[in-house]
Amino acid sequence: MTETWILIFGLAAATFAVRLSGYLLGQRLPDHGPWARGLQALPGCLILSLVTYLLMQSGPQEWAAGTVALAVALATRSLPLTMAAGIAAICLLRAYF
Repeated sequence: MTETWILIFGLAAATFAVRLSGYLLGQRLPDHGPWARGLQALPGCLILSLVTYLLMQSGPQEWAAGTVALAVALATRSLPLTMAAGIAAICLLRAYF
């Protein structure tokens, strides 16, 4: 039982340290300049790379759903609508084709 509590407290301390270091290091990130622009673009780049990787391993249904999502994204510039359209498209395509 003692080993379990040591593990729990150790993991709690590690989690706290990771969160605290993110907070402390986040204050040192640049607000402007090329590094700031790169860090602001990073989440979108990561999502794009994940979607591209999944599309490269998928079939025509997923490509069609991706095309629908891209069209909605270009037309509305709304992330929630794009996600909803892509999810609806893949659900409908998988259910009926």
